[in-house]
Amino acid sequence: MALRAESLKDAVYVELVRSLFATGLPSLIMSAAFALTVALIRNAVEDPLLLLIGGSGMLACVVRLTVVFCHRREAFDKALDAARARTLEKRFTLSYLTFALCLGAFGGDVFLLRAPEAHMLTICLLVGYCAGVAAGVGLRPKVAIPAMLLAIGPTITISFLRHEAIYAGMGLIAAAMLAGGVHSVIVRHRITMTEISKRMTFGSIARCDGLTELPNRLALREWFDERINLPPHDESIAVHYLDLDGFKPVNDRYGHLVGDALLQAVAGRLSGALRSGDIAARLGGDEFAILQCGLRHPQESELLVQRIISALDKSFSIDDHEIHISASVGTVVTGDKSSDLEQLLLEADKALYIAKRRRKGLSDEIAAA
Repeated sequence: MALRAESLKDAVYVELVRSLFATGLPSLIMSAAFALTVALIRNAVEDPLLLLIGGSGMLACVVRLTVVFCHRREAFDKALDAARARTLEKRFTLSYLTFALCLGAFGGDVFLLRAPEAHMLTICLLVGYCAGVAAGVGLRPKVAIPAMLLAIGPTITISFLRHEAIYAGMGLIAAAMLAGGVHSVIVRHRITMTEISKRMTFGSIARCDGLTELPNRLALREWFDERINLPPHDESIAVHYLDLDGFKPVNDRYGHLVGDALLQAVAGRLSGALRSGDIAARLGGDEFAILQCGLRHPQESELLVQRIISALDKSFSIDDHEIHISASVGTVVTGDKSSDLEQLLLEADKALYIAKRRRKGLSDEIAAA
């Protein structure tokens, strides 16, 4: 569907939130580096507070990684909306900033000690962390900038308070690098938002049926390819092939403008009959396809077919005309993750033909009776 201004804004926001969950490897590396730094400094310096902060930081690392890995699939679900994305972002931000706070406290405590070797190791860790933040979560400045400030801010402050030229110089350099990192994050965020907006706008047009604003065949294939291999692997996908009975007489009697309006109304009812996360697409003419994912029981596909038929069986009021049509639906359900969409559509089309013949046979029997 072509994106309107508000929906485009939400769609861009969802994409930016997804970037937070894109990879967990940098977080794993940072966790290992933090643990190693804590261990090395702890062996060289006796400081109970340092051990307490280090333990809290490791706990924050575990929570942060758990949030990323537990919510990654949901974050990249095509059905993710802005409201749910905000919830995911809040959980990510809380865990992320908690670790940044622990890291900042650790760095500040180390720089209060008279241990130059520990200072060298810690400043390397902090600078590496800030660089990772800018690269990993830089698309969300509200997360990245506070994390960098919390992590390296205490060390910069204490460096200036030591009143030693070398530490003042280090603090000045670190502050300049922090300012440059903040600026880069802001600029990157603005550029990326513009790029995502353009990509979504043009991508939406290319994947949208111009008449009904439903997804087209290209969007349908992309949706299928994205979901066919998603876990859990014991769930099935249903492919429904649908066409309208009685549509051609509407075109012949009332003209193509009424026929087009009818197709738009049909598209609206189809969308209303779907579950969240499913998709309806217009293939051409009065033919539509519907894909259902995450099926655990075949009856779920049958229930959707019943909802569709019931929704389209009700009359349409278009240009003061009361129009009655019906729908025939052919369905194929598969749990085979190697299935091809075109082959499934072909099988569903054959099932549609059988359904039409069955309905025609019943109608003939009723007429004969």
